[in-house]
Amino acid sequence: MPDSLRKLLGMGFWTLLIALGVAFVSHAVITKVGLLPAFSLLVAIILFNVGADIIGTAATAAGEPPFHAMAANRVPGAREAIYLVRHADRVANVANDLLGDVFGTISGAVGAAIVVRLVAAWEAPETLVSAFLLALIAAVTVGGKAAAKTMAIRRANEVIFLLGRFFHRFGHLTGLRLPAADGSRRTARRRARRR
Repeated sequence: MPDSLRKLLGMGFWTLLIALGVAFVSHAVITKVGLLPAFSLLVAIILFNVGADIIGTAATAAGEPPFHAMAANRVPGAREAIYLVRHADRVANVANDLLGDVFGTISGAVGAAIVVRLVAAWEAPETLVSAFLLALIAAVTVGGKAAAKTMAIRRANEVIFLLGRFFHRFGHLTGLRLPAADGSRRTARRRARRR
């Protein structure tokens, strides 16, 4: 199987899996809570969407050299940050395309569910409420992403270092580490054995 087709199928599979999980949880929450928690869930989904865009943009804008100096001083998260910068295309693909599109779709679905509840509770005109809420979701998402992109480009290294520290701690807690982190440790062990 060609590498490009394998990547395409992999991305499609993970998109389906994440979308199903987020949709199932959000639908379960929406049907059982009041309007205020439902709006809170909608805001959280939009924030996750903007956050994913920050990560994807920062990965492509970050520079590798500062993290090499940190890694030499054994700063936690530096090796993971190097991995993220070296694989910026994959990080951007997962963050901007996979997560961004999933959260964008789910925010629209949650917005539609809120519209149904608003119409039922307030007997408001469905077309007007639907158009206003979906336009508001789009405006907040696009505006948030525009502002986030500027910040992500200016502070790319800080964003990637924070993400690297997150993966470092996550690896210590779960044993699931980024390949670069594992590889660097194996290389260090080999050098120690040679000495």
